[in-house]
Amino acid sequence: MAITTIDAPMLSKMFLAGAKNLEAKKEWINELNVFPVPDGDTGTNMTMTIMSAAAEVSNLGAEPTMADLAKAISSGSLRGARGNSGVILSQLFRGFTREIGKYQELDAIVLSEALQKAVETAYKAVMKPKEGTILTVAKGAADKAMEMIGETEDLTVFLDEVIKHAEHVLSKTPEMLPVLKQAGVVDSGGQGLVTVLRGAYDVLMGKEIDYTIESTATAGGSTVKISKQAEQDIKFGYCTEFIIVLNQPLSENEEFEFKAYLDSIGDSIVVVADDEITKVHVHTNDPGLAIQRALTFGSLSKIKIDNMREEHQEKLIKDAQKVAAEQKAENDKRRSLQDSKAEKEQQPKKDMGFVSVSIGEGLNEIFKGLGADYIIAGGQTMNPSTEDVLNAIEEVNADNIFILPNNKNIILAANQAASLIEEKNVFVIPTKTVPQGITALINFMPDSTAKENAQRMTEELSNVSSGQVTYAVRDTLIDDKSIKQGDYMGIGDSGILSVGRDMETVTKEMVAQMADEDSAIISVYYGEDVTEDAAQKLGAELEEQYPDCEVEVHYGGQPIYYYVISVE
Repeated sequence: MAITTIDAPMLSKMFLAGAKNLEAKKEWINELNVFPVPDGDTGTNMTMTIMSAAAEVSNLGAEPTMADLAKAISSGSLRGARGNSGVILSQLFRGFTREIGKYQELDAIVLSEALQKAVETAYKAVMKPKEGTILTVAKGAADKAMEMIGETEDLTVFLDEVIKHAEHVLSKTPEMLPVLKQAGVVDSGGQGLVTVLRGAYDVLMGKEIDYTIESTATAGGSTVKISKQAEQDIKFGYCTEFIIVLNQPLSENEEFEFKAYLDSIGDSIVVVADDEITKVHVHTNDPGLAIQRALTFGSLSKIKIDNMREEHQEKLIKDAQKVAAEQKAENDKRRSLQDSKAEKEQQPKKDMGFVSVSIGEGLNEIFKGLGADYIIAGGQTMNPSTEDVLNAIEEVNADNIFILPNNKNIILAANQAASLIEEKNVFVIPTKTVPQGITALINFMPDSTAKENAQRMTEELSNVSSGQVTYAVRDTLIDDKSIKQGDYMGIGDSGILSVGRDMETVTKEMVAQMADEDSAIISVYYGEDVTEDAAQKLGAELEEQYPDCEVEVHYGGQPIYYYVISVE
């Protein structure tokens, strides 16, 4: 029988299956990255992005409305977006859901329009869209969908053709980007998108999929998926769940006090709030108390109360204790953050403040010493999410805030966070490396306006060259350089500068390509796998080789990258 429409419950299953398919294949997608560096990249970032949305979709239950589903996908992916690929994926979802949220059911025409809106939104989010990427694959799928209108109403046929064409476009990406062809891979972001589409299509075709989303982080803090399996001796006997349709958005203080109240009458508390609805889960011995308090905020729907003592008599007590302990720790953390925020709010607000992304004890201290108010842990090995940046902005008590991403794969997430902030002026300084971030801070002038500082710091980035030394995780060919697994690589701003089996030689060759007659300062930041003696020895040799340059050696403590070096 032909399938001509998709309702919200089916689309929810399709989305969760797409997310699970991507999660299962993320390491394979990571291996498609052109640069053979030892970090989780495209597959990891896209998975963390979609799983953030999947958690919100899962919280809606089995019978969501299309509007609620659209909002969960959009807001979850937007806040959970990590890395360029994750941000682009979130923008595709954002455009897609803007269209589908208007309907109760989706047919071929609506899906086609939604795919077009997805591509339009994603292209607008990227300053300089590059063909041969996830954008190209998405556009190919959308174009094929438009072409298929009128040819069939059967969505199994319609979507099969759309996905097949997306796969065809993906196979052509090496012809669009020479670096992909040289490395012998297709675009990893495009492959991730096709993987999501294939997982979703499997559900439409009747394949059985496990939709369980184990755990994730949400805007309200750590959310633990409560298994419907509990211990024999249950402290709080009723698993109580409901949705509050809010009369008005909860303030941060109201949400905190509500969670504290639930904590006083039960445990295993999950409260996920947005401007219109709040999803509540609590284990308690008196569900009526939770419901009465919730009614002060609005009307209730989807009330569900399970007697866990009757339903789950054979489960181990340690499972519930673990969930309760994790939730208690999260509640304690929230209280601590609330106290910290209240304390900061009592302090005079600064005119300008800084948020810097950094990784490594030494680099963190350097950024703090230069005036960074808040450090986001992350970088090449773990890109922070849009939500991480939003939380950092919230923590800095200043009217004007400068964000230093210090990695080209974090700039889009930072820009996305900045676009969501209304009460503060946020300036994203497009620092692609740690040395650029340090240069930006050094050139900050307290007596200048925020706009003047943003312009000056951005202009100064071009005066610093950055290089990083790491190792290759696989054989490949890049920039006409044959790279073998285990080789050391010196990576500059524009590509790989040196390759070899000796780390010191590779580092010196990299610096040789970065320095010129105008160079005045060489700064060396050594990582956690390099001894101080080795770093000082390298610094002495660079001083001898470049007598007109001042050479500085600092402990960075960064993982993965043995040396981060700047030349100014």
